[in-house]
This record gives sequence, structure tokens and C-alpha cells, in this order.
Amino acid sequence: MVLHNGAYDYPEDIQLNEYDPLNEAFLYPQTPPDAAPPDYSEPLDALKSSAASHPQPTAGLPYSTTLNSSGKLGGARLLYFTSVFVSLGVFLFGYDQGVYSGIITFPAFQKYFRHPSSAQIGMVVSVLELGALILSLTVGYMADRWGRKRTILLGAGVFIAGGAVQTFTGRSILLLVLGRVVSGLGVGLLSSVIPLYQSEISPSHARGRLACVEFTGNICGYAASVWIDYSCTFINQNSNLVWRVPLFIQCVLGLLLFAGAFFIVESPRWLIGKNDAHGYLVLRLLYADSPETAEREFHSIKEAILREQTLSPPEQRSYRAMFRTHFRRLVVGCSALLLAQLNGINIISYYAPLVFAEAGFKGNDALFMAGVNALVYLASTIPPWFLVDRWGRRPIFISGALTMGTCLFLISLAMWMGGKSTPTFVALLVVVYNAAFGYSWGPIGWLYPAEIYPLSIRAKGVSLSTACNWLFNFIVGQMTPILQETISWRLYLIPGVCCLVSAVVVFRYFPETKGVDLEEVGSLFDGY
Repeated sequence: MVLHNGAYDYPEDIQLNEYDPLNEAFLYPQTPPDAAPPDYSEPLDALKSSAASHPQPTAGLPYSTTLNSSGKLGGARLLYFTSVFVSLGVFLFGYDQGVYSGIITFPAFQKYFRHPSSAQIGMVVSVLELGALILSLTVGYMADRWGRKRTILLGAGVFIAGGAVQTFTGRSILLLVLGRVVSGLGVGLLSSVIPLYQSEISPSHARGRLACVEFTGNICGYAASVWIDYSCTFINQNSNLVWRVPLFIQCVLGLLLFAGAFFIVESPRWLIGKNDAHGYLVLRLLYADSPETAEREFHSIKEAILREQTLSPPEQRSYRAMFRTHFRRLVVGCSALLLAQLNGINIISYYAPLVFAEAGFKGNDALFMAGVNALVYLASTIPPWFLVDRWGRRPIFISGALTMGTCLFLISLAMWMGGKSTPTFVALLVVVYNAAFGYSWGPIGWLYPAEIYPLSIRAKGVSLSTACNWLFNFIVGQMTPILQETISWRLYLIPGVCCLVSAVVVFRYFPETKGVDLEEVGSLFDGY
């Protein structure tokens, strides 16, 4: 059956109602009144066969169903497999964020690059965020024009190139910075499009859990980088392999993501928004366990798209129009990731061995403690899998901010007072702080912006929110080693205050999105 204007092709068992803009009776697939209901017990392979008669998807790449003839990877299995696999993308930028925390302390690295200054070290570490910032601003355009899947492929390819430059660089620290910038470009793409993709393939009742699984992948990458750094300390410390091996591993991981991304499904919401019939088929694959749910999701998505197309024509979907019509949502979405950075996480993540050394740990003990901290950090990301869709976003945001602020104030106090017990006390507080972030602002900070924007500007809104994250990530990474030298223990008071401010901002301005369909989130902002 074909839409009256020829824009949308449906499978053979679907007929269409007319769209009446006066009473908002929006177009959706429906069984005709004089016919028996369609039989959705038919094998899913039959649906795939029926799609063969329709035009190929506009994105231009094959849309793998990842289904074999027995349908073993349909439904929930396909959904969770896809979610776990794309988490490899956030694993990559978690790995890249943590890998230099140990490398910058290696004598071989220091000697090879002629003992770089604190400012140069800060640049090498933080310039990743500068590259991420630059390209994250364009992700909205890329993801809307090319699709979520092709943007993931591009991000993985760019990341591999940057990792190769870092691994095989000469003695110039400028080349190392260049490779780090290129990797940052890939991270900017992946960090914007993967949360977007994740939110668009997830059902509302599990959207929070799947986003938290994604963040666990990020921290798994961070923890892996710290322990790989520690393992490399057992290599000959005079060999350049001690720092080249951790950098080469990121290239291998990027290649895995690039190869595997050819086999994931495209976002059904993006396909439906492009009037591509494969969007409905993807929903039938993702909801193979419940065809009725696939129908319901299709109705909801298509109605929302048509409503937005009627009320928001293309000229009203630009960045300028987005600031005018959705300014409050933009402020909330950007502040979620901006505050996550100002709350101090990357003071610990990027420079954990230096923080432990400042507290009194010596040599490899500081790197070992950073590894222990990373494992606790990783474990702390698991409770949100089960809590985010029960408690909601707001309670987790607020409790995390208050816990982190308390830990940071106590870290400052302990370093100011000194004493024999200071290293142990600071180590305990850092671990608790990291766990509080891993359970709260880490996963929920990335989930929340992807939930609150309407489809017409979702890609642009998420990319702008992500750009704010990388901008303040860069500022924190660049300033931390300098402030550690100049103001010492007072440094931790700054993010401590920001944590308290964050709790107030969430309480006052962040609506609860738990269990709300993406197409209905807009109504939540009416009371804020």
C-alpha cells in the first residue's frame, strides 16, 4: 500500500488512514474495517522477504536484520545484543580518557618526549576533548542526513586513524597532540550519536537501563586502560613499548567497532522520519517477542513525526529556530553534561595516579590504587541498571551530587590537615566519590539529554549538549595539573561547590522522564 502522495511504502499487510490536519487524526497503519486482523504470527523471514519489493533505504548502506532463519536474534535478544555492541563505542572513549593517566607517569614516555612541562602534559591529555568538541557540533547534521549507523562507522574510522598517529609518532609532542585531536574527532562523533541511537532503539520501560549499560561500557574502557597501563609497568621501563602498547590497543578496539557496525540495524525512528518502510520492519525485528508493541510504537512514532512536520516545517528545525522554540530544553540538556564535568570527575579520571601521589602514595602504588579505584568505579555503574527505571532520574542525580560534594570537601580537609592516615583516608574518599559519580551523573548525565528533545531537533540538541560536555571536559583537563601545582588541596573545593549547585538545579529545573515515551516528553516541560 502506498501513501496518497507516494512518499511512504508499507508492507502488504498494512493499509493507511488519511491524514486530516484539522482534527489531528494522524496517519497510521490500521486493519481495514471490512477485513480480518492481520496474522502477526507469520515468520519474521516473511516480513524480510516482503521488504525486498520496497525501495532500498535512503541511507545507502545495507540494513542488516541480524536475524538468522530461526529468528534467534530477534526481539529482546537483538535489542540487548545491539545495545551491548554499540557500547563498544563508548568503551573506546572511556579507554582513551583513561589511558594517559598512567602513560604520563612512565619514565620512558617522559624521556622520549624530553620531559614535557605541566602545561604540555595538560594539553596532551585534554586536547582529546577539543577534537571531540569540534566534531560533536556537526553530528546533528550528519546523523540526520546520513543516518545513525553511518555516523557510527565514520566515528570509528576516524578514531582508528588518530590512534595510529599516536602509536607510531616520532619524538615531537606536537605529533602526539595531533593524533590525540584526530582521536578526539572520532570520540566527538561516537559520544554524540551512540546515546542518540541507543535512546531511539530502546522501549520506554527499558530506555534508562540500556543507557546505563552503555555507560558501564564507557567505564569498562576506562578501567581497562588503567589496568593495561599498570600491566605495562612490568615491561622494561626503558623501552618505548611501555607506552606504545596501550596506545596501539585502542586501534584494535576501534577496528572491532568499525567492522561490527556494518551489521547493526539503523534507528527505526530515523528511518520512519525519512519515510522509509524499513523503519517499520526494524521495529518488527526489535519487538519480535510482541508484534502488538511494534504496531503501537510505529503508531506513536509516525504520529509524532507527522505532527512535528505539520507544526514545525523544515525552516523551523534549524539551530536558530531550535534556540527560539526549545530554549528551555536546550538549557536543561546542556546543563546535564556541563554540570557533570564541573562536578570534578575528570580531575580524578585523567590524573588519578597524580591525585594518589599527591595524597602520599609512591611509585607504582599510586597507579595500582588508580586501578583499584577504576574497578570500584566500574562496579558502581551496575546498580543504575535496576534503579533508573524504578527510582527515576531526579533522585539519582540529587543523591549523587550530594555524596560527591561531601567527598570532595573532605578530600580538601584531609590534604590540608596532613598526617600519617591522609593517604588511606583520601584513597577511601576518592573511591566513594567515583562510585557516587558512576551511579549517578555518569550514566544519567548522558541518558537525560537524549530523552528530552523532540525528534525534529533531537540529533542537533544531543550534539550541542555533547559539545558542552567536551568544552568543559577540555577546560578541566587543561587546568587540573596547573591548579594542582598552584593551589594544591584547594582545587577540590571548586567541584565540591559545583556538586551542591547541581543538586539545586536538578531539584528546581529537571522534570522526571522515567517511563515516558520519547514522543510525550515535551509535555513534561509545561510545568517547568
